[in-house]
Amino acid sequence: MSTDSTDAAATSGPAAPSFGGFEGRVAVVTGAGRGIGRAAADALAAKGACTAYLDVHAPEPPLEGGERSMFVHCDVTDEASVDAAFTTVEEAWGTISILVNNAGIFWIRPLAETTLEAWNQMMAVNTTGAFLCARRVLEGMRAQGYGRLIALGSSAGKTGGAKETAAYGASKAAIMALAKSIASEYAADGITSNALAPALINTDMVAGIADLAGRIPVGRLGEPADIAAAVVFLASEEAGFITGEVMDINGGFLID
Repeated sequence: MSTDSTDAAATSGPAAPSFGGFEGRVAVVTGAGRGIGRAAADALAAKGACTAYLDVHAPEPPLEGGERSMFVHCDVTDEASVDAAFTTVEEAWGTISILVNNAGIFWIRPLAETTLEAWNQMMAVNTTGAFLCARRVLEGMRAQGYGRLIALGSSAGKTGGAKETAAYGASKAAIMALAKSIASEYAADGITSNALAPALINTDMVAGIADLAGRIPVGRLGEPADIAAAVVFLASEEAGFITGEVMDINGGFLID
């Protein structure tokens, strides 16, 4: 018995998602000099996006994507630096479609020993920097009717973190709340805004607490590539119905 094309299509099922829509898109990743930011920028560039690696330190060459990638110096705590960096990207490639707010710092310090200067620095990099970058791109995204914002939060933003990380936990709670607020305000404009909440990723940032790996149910530290894969998914066209979410990436370290 022969089977016509209609029957074949019906039995074959839907096509597997490709996590696409990156060709012709312009992506910016902050804190892309190394670690999670570098992995995320490389992944977006590999998918075909024109990708700007923003950081105060240049990443090791070569950059993924060749001519479709570039390093742009940017201090996310400085409004003029943010504006200059994003203007450079726009003049080269056009309106920015994808923003990954990854730039961040981390340190362990008892609350009683946390100076106002140290507190303000943590908030300036981890929270205010994300606000400045998001504000800089949102109107352009609204005008084109498309945008993907992804903020790097942390499980510490949910739990307060390990002891003596009050400033860090507060800064990450704030960036995740910011992502949700943006989602609500811009959902009707074709813009999604989500956050990731990693825990114990194998980067320089966790070098002093890597012994906690034994508490991770899957039995290993996370890798920057684990985070980059989630970034690609949330930045894809297929994730257009997901917004205002905080995605846990922690190997079962925090199940809530």
